[in-house]
Amino acid sequence: MKARKIKLAVWICAVAILLVASLLVPAAEKTETVQEAMRDAVLHDTNRISLFGLKDVNPGLISAMTVTALLLVLAACIRIFVIPKFKYVPGKFQMLLEQAVGMFDGMAKSNSPGRSGFLGAYIFGAGAYIFVSTLFELLGLQATTTAGHMITLPAPLSDVNAAIAMGCLSYLAILAGGIAGNGFKGVGSTLKEFSLPISMSFRLFGALLSGLLVTELVYYYVNLSFVLPVIVGVLFTLLHALIQTYVLTMLVALYYGEVSEVHEKKEKKKKEKAAA
Repeated sequence: MKARKIKLAVWICAVAILLVASLLVPAAEKTETVQEAMRDAVLHDTNRISLFGLKDVNPGLISAMTVTALLLVLAACIRIFVIPKFKYVPGKFQMLLEQAVGMFDGMAKSNSPGRSGFLGAYIFGAGAYIFVSTLFELLGLQATTTAGHMITLPAPLSDVNAAIAMGCLSYLAILAGGIAGNGFKGVGSTLKEFSLPISMSFRLFGALLSGLLVTELVYYYVNLSFVLPVIVGVLFTLLHALIQTYVLTMLVALYYGEVSEVHEKKEKKKKEKAAA
């Protein structure tokens, strides 16, 4: 009990010292107002990056291409160097991979037992992309804008275009499950949920953008920009990464299982009733 009280007192003292230091340290010179910083975080109309000298694009596109390349390289390395060395008694990394694959595979089988193969692969890929792309902003990779300023690359899904693309792709995966399970009837049942891609897209965009804006506000107003904003940014980023990965994969699994479920024909039901 005494050791716990000492640790708690140390943490309280550390937080108090950081708070006092953040108020005493002079603020850095700001090159833009908070309104301009928030507007550019949403619209990306000022800080744009040249894509190989061909076109000026949003920083989110550069982030998306970087995350995609990192995931592909990581997947290739795991498949070539790690999976062939799997053991009957798993190590820590093997256990982590098996737990991740088993979680998404179990989610797919519980919602669509007959067609869980494609669903499990898709939600695993989508979940990995959302999780890694959300954590991507923690790397703090820098890029030079067309105006010559240095900016930190944001999370890809904080750009509304990336969020819409993820929502529409998930909707197409659900539509494919409906067609595979029930043919044209599956198309009709999927099209009934016409608002699904919009809701998934703006749920992703709104959640990640809110974390980005809160972090921007903390960086703008808190003087000690190398302590407190780091804690706030890491907590918000980890929270959004976990929640948004779970929410989107669960929604896709639920709707996919609903539209891909094979419905019995009415004639067959009548025969079964007559036989009974």
